[in-house]
Amino acid sequence: MKKIFVLALLSLSLAACEPSNTDNSNANGTSSSSPIAATPAPASPTPEAVASVKPQLKAGDKVKVTINGSTAEATVVSVDEKAGKVTVKIAGQKEEKTVAIGDVVTEK
Repeated sequence: MKKIFVLALLSLSLAACEPSNTDNSNANGTSSSSPIAATPAPASPTPEAVASVKPQLKAGDKVKVTINGSTAEATVVSVDEKAGKVTVKIAGQKEEKTVAIGDVVTEK
């Protein structure tokens, strides 16, 4: 009984994987031997004004930074946009920390 079940399951899975030769003609009954070409998308997108997603940071900015899941107030010491890193001095600490730009939120 177990072998029959496995054989039936295997045959159903193989049948489901086989490509079918069904005709996908339009439902209104018009069939044509030549395929209809789809309109291609424009080669280049239209130029649009894109708003800057990341905030513009500079040395001396007061920010909030997320380190190890907690948020702390800090001051920006330097910004490395190529590496995507910001060096900050966290309030109440002596050493500076380098964090990802995404972990920094400007205070308003």
